[in-house]
Amino acid sequence: MNSNDGGAELRLVVPGDQIDAPPGTQPGSGVCKRGDSLIATKLGELKIGGDVAHVVPTFTKYLPRSGDLVIGYVEAVMNNLWFLDVGGPFNALLPMSLAPWKVEFGAAREHMGYGDAVLARVMEVDETHSVVATMKGVGLRKIKEGVIFEMPPHLMGLVIGSNGRTLQRLKVASDCRIITTQNGRILIDGDSKGIAVARKALQMIEETGHAPGLHSRLNGILGDDE
Repeated sequence: MNSNDGGAELRLVVPGDQIDAPPGTQPGSGVCKRGDSLIATKLGELKIGGDVAHVVPTFTKYLPRSGDLVIGYVEAVMNNLWFLDVGGPFNALLPMSLAPWKVEFGAAREHMGYGDAVLARVMEVDETHSVVATMKGVGLRKIKEGVIFEMPPHLMGLVIGSNGRTLQRLKVASDCRIITTQNGRILIDGDSKGIAVARKALQMIEETGHAPGLHSRLNGILGDDE
């Protein structure tokens, strides 16, 4: 097998596939042990690194966690709060007390309406999966400039790269301000040429990031990594 992850072996597996791994390999996430065999339990990329085999799923739904940075879209407005689509199973609630402005009761629509995008942070997730978001914090705001790219959340690690290296390359090559979030939405702000470069690279990661040779393909779009 080809490798692009520090010696980890990569191939696509489906649930029930028997994994051909070296003796002594232990099951990780997405893998179970049945007798002496390792079996895939998820659809995704098999990675065998060191003495552990695990499967990186080809698709995951965003599950909010306290502290997550997210981009949300206003889906509904009440007198004292906004409902935000953050890409999870439920909308997040943004009370007017956690907005970055002083909001009078009944005046929420004067500040944000349906379809507006915001940079927010997940403040609380309770046992029923109800989510409360906040816009009180450094950099949190209503988004008025730039474009938002939707990336499957499980691929965000490829966008960021080891020690943030891939993300830094994207910023330098596109000359754009780029903000990544835990729910897979990426804010790109710059001139039209730079945004086009960033979007082309992100689309490539989304479509082919699972395949070996990602670094070389990025070089073709962003230039050699010196």
